[in-house]
Amino acid sequence: MTQRVLHAAQILWPAFLIAGVLEMVVFSWVDPSLLRIGQWQPDPQTTYSLAFFVFWGLVTLSSLLSHWMMKASGSSVEQRRARRHARRQHVHNHA
Repeated sequence: MTQRVLHAAQILWPAFLIAGVLEMVVFSWVDPSLLRIGQWQPDPQTTYSLAFFVFWGLVTLSSLLSHWMMKASGSSVEQRRARRHARRQHVHNHA
C-alpha cells in the first residue's frame, strides 16, 4: 500500500463512519418526506443519499484539513529535531 493510498484511507474511512452516524442523528429528528428544495420534493431515499454524501464530503474536508495541518506542523518539528541532532553531533565531534 502506498503512502498516498494509506492517507486517503485514513481520511475517507473515518469520515464515512461519521457521515453514517450524522445521517442517523439528523434523520431521527427530521422527516425527509417533508423536505422541499424550491418546487422539487425529492423522495426520502434520494434525501437520505444526498444528505449522506454531503455529510461525507464535509467530514472528509475537515479530516483532510486536519491531516494537512498535522503534516505541515510535523515537517517543521522534524526539521527542528534534525537541526538539534546536527548541533549535538557538531558539539560531540569537536569535544
